[in-house]
Amino acid sequence: MIAHLQRASDTAGLLTYLYGPGERVNHVNLRLVAGDGHGAPIELLTEPSSLSYLAQALDAPVERLGARAPARPTWVCSVRSDPRLPDLTDAQWADIARRLVSATGIAPDACRWIALRNQPRQVHIVATLAREDGGLHHGYRDAFRLQAECRRIAAELGYLTTASPPTSRAQETSVPAPPITISSEFSGSVVAKGATDDLSAMILKHAGFQQIQDWHGRRHRLPTTTPVANQVAIASHAAEMLRAARYDVALAPALDIARMSTPANPLECYAPGAALLQITDEIRSAANGEGLRGAVDQLLHPEHGALERVREALEAASEHINDLDDEAYGLADRFGFAAEFVCSAQSELVDSEDELRRVGGPSRSQAEAPTHSSNPSASWSAALAASPAAAKAEVITSAFGIDVVESRPSARPPHASGPRR
Repeated sequence: MIAHLQRASDTAGLLTYLYGPGERVNHVNLRLVAGDGHGAPIELLTEPSSLSYLAQALDAPVERLGARAPARPTWVCSVRSDPRLPDLTDAQWADIARRLVSATGIAPDACRWIALRNQPRQVHIVATLAREDGGLHHGYRDAFRLQAECRRIAAELGYLTTASPPTSRAQETSVPAPPITISSEFSGSVVAKGATDDLSAMILKHAGFQQIQDWHGRRHRLPTTTPVANQVAIASHAAEMLRAARYDVALAPALDIARMSTPANPLECYAPGAALLQITDEIRSAANGEGLRGAVDQLLHPEHGALERVREALEAASEHINDLDDEAYGLADRFGFAAEFVCSAQSELVDSEDELRRVGGPSRSQAEAPTHSSNPSASWSAALAASPAAAKAEVITSAFGIDVVESRPSARPPHASGPRR
């Protein structure tokens, strides 16, 4: 059982999406299974024609906050169960929703929330972060609490088993195919062998190879008039396309353009990491709080900061993994959790600009200024210690046993007064 936590800024728009057909047209039979409106008749407002009134009922505590309301006041948690197991009933999903909002502190007496179902094996919990007592719900560790409670619920339902995952049908029926070999013959021509199926033959033909069918079998060859540079480029491109189609390709080193040319910058693919390293250098070299704020703003900007871009990339990876493979939902959810952790870090550092601007401000230097100006004895003692005349006088007085009383009170080190004996 997996919980995916998000934040939204428009409750009405979110409800419209949940009640609509969805991006994949898979929202069916939407119904309310649980909720707590703290006096608001949410059960009577779940019809599609009453969504605006339902959003107003949920957002009423947010409107009372006024200027203190957060930019994204809507808390959205989507929970789904293992698709390999039977679906739960509405009553079971309602109990799960109550346990999750109680684990995070949204319920029972804090915030308004509803639980909706529009797909099998899934429930959506929508809540507002404004509490009924006028405060705000702080969701710093909500993702951790939700996942811990989901694990307890899955254990109670018997979902956590130690059996090995079942083998997919593709793994059961697939037969290891021989690798496709692309090499140069003694005559200088480039030949591809082992492409026995239609897909690999079509890829080679698209790259520029010509199919030859003789008593040697099915082969693909580049025209003999192809220049050497073009042979390397075509062979490398064909190998790249075949590997993208999950074929095992053995490419001769003489035809591999990646081995023949060394890139100018080996770390070019890690350019974002180099940019972050430059930001780190700017932070370390900041001369004052304003400079530190400007460097940190490149990380924390709500729209263009590095943390926001990392969060968007992790969410995109999670969604694309689901699009590519429905059975890889566990890996997709791990990327989703990582995106939520980055979002938690952003929430923790909200409104830190003013505090950064005050770091090393003028108040501290003004407090230290009198201590430097009111103690001239230190500079006077340093001058005496470095003076050759003072050193010579000290030798003479010590040789003749003369005690010299210093007439300058500022040069005498201060000492604490004590009781006379």
